[in-house]
Amino acid sequence: MEMPRRVYPLFALILTVVLLTGSSYAIPAFSRQYGTSCTTCHIDFPKLNDFGKAFKDAGFKFPKGDEDFIKVPQVMLGAPAQKDLWPHTVFPGTIPGLPPIGLRYNQFFQYTSGNANQFYQVPPGTAPGTPLSPTIPRTDFEAGLFSIFTAGNFGSDIAFWVDDDISVSGANANGALGDGYLRFVNVGRFLKLPTDAFTIRAGQFELDLPFTQARSINLSGYDIYAQANIGASNQNVNNQFAIQDAVQGIEFSGGHQYGGYHYSLAVVNQNTGGGAVTGLTNVSSPGGFFSDSNYKDIYGRFSYRFNLEKDPASRHDVQAAGATGPRDHTYLNLGTFFFKGRSVQRFAGSSGGPTDILTAREPFYRVGGDFSFNYRTFNLYGLYMYGHDNDLLLNDPEAPTGFITGPAAKFNGGFLQADYLALPWLMAIMRYDHVQSSADFLNQAGSVNFFSPVGSSRDRVTPGVQFLIHANVKASFEYAFRPRQALMYDSSGKAVNPLRTNTATGALEFVY
Repeated sequence: MEMPRRVYPLFALILTVVLLTGSSYAIPAFSRQYGTSCTTCHIDFPKLNDFGKAFKDAGFKFPKGDEDFIKVPQVMLGAPAQKDLWPHTVFPGTIPGLPPIGLRYNQFFQYTSGNANQFYQVPPGTAPGTPLSPTIPRTDFEAGLFSIFTAGNFGSDIAFWVDDDISVSGANANGALGDGYLRFVNVGRFLKLPTDAFTIRAGQFELDLPFTQARSINLSGYDIYAQANIGASNQNVNNQFAIQDAVQGIEFSGGHQYGGYHYSLAVVNQNTGGGAVTGLTNVSSPGGFFSDSNYKDIYGRFSYRFNLEKDPASRHDVQAAGATGPRDHTYLNLGTFFFKGRSVQRFAGSSGGPTDILTAREPFYRVGGDFSFNYRTFNLYGLYMYGHDNDLLLNDPEAPTGFITGPAAKFNGGFLQADYLALPWLMAIMRYDHVQSSADFLNQAGSVNFFSPVGSSRDRVTPGVQFLIHANVKASFEYAFRPRQALMYDSSGKAVNPLRTNTATGALEFVY
């Protein structure tokens, strides 16, 4: 049996997945503002060390004595005396003394294992001379992202962040806004709450994920983060949402990333997505996203970090800088997260009139847990996530008037990663990704193994190494081992011409 031609995006993904990593990195503007190295806040940028986490929590300010460390003085927007005259005058703020603008560029070289070009099978009965789809090159050079970003503090603990990809893969049309928000730090002080117990962020932002995708050190993204949920042939689930997607809304948070508790609760625009349904008209934008004003999605996260340093003073404070920069605590962080939303699909009803629209609002949720253990220069961390989408089926495919409940669409998976900073400029990485889904939108053919000729899972083992040529210039390499896959199966379900699509990727990038 021939697999559907829609599996071809799997192979296009091999070429483009490295371009789908974060749209924002370290901010060199902070180095200029404070006269310090990128390694003050980063371990193998953009991965934050404890000092960097404290800097971020404080609203892009040094957690203690910020004014004493600034080398480029802030510009006051008004006279200091205006503070005493408020609310009868505008409260004076500040802006950075130099425009806090940074740029980032990267480029890639990829190599795909030799038999990857065997993915295309000529459909039976194809007439001679019929054009066939092009194969994916075994080797290729690719331009990556050219991004601009700015971040800082306007005074009164009001932080800002904006990053935008000017071009992706060398095409300006592929660029887009990444994060763009204002963050009001320590608002809880007005309510007499403990320090940093309540902070507000509003705009477009990455969810408060246990491990960032937008600012990951990996060349390829976490497979589970990119997992959408599209039902099998007996389901009417077409949920394009992936937890890595940027969202628009408001977030309430508190605590710290570098010790103790941390929580966040976000209210964001509803995810919607759609596509054609056989025999019926889906009147939503094909593959589009828009907000259904009747509902907003909810994301919540809670974690607690146990700092395990023997010295009590060190255990409760950010580590001081040493010869190679700030050193992380030895710690164990445990967390959980939950996303609840509704996926919307709209269909023409039985009469086909302009007002006869049937709307399927299918509740879905994502829930998971995570951990991170750090011992000096070794960091082991991982995540598990379970996805569940309710399924609403049309009560009559020919003349539908409503919906009935069908079997839920489910998936699960996660990743486990180890980072080892062998030298201050050399990071070794090993990662294992796993996704289990009977209706996997990325790998509909499944993997081929001894126990199951038609698998419902995909696994990936990805070792890598990264070198800091300078604090702001990095070379990276990773090799993705994938299981055998097949696009065609015989009548007994046995794979025909199974293949591998292992991929080696090298990258050079810089920020300034």
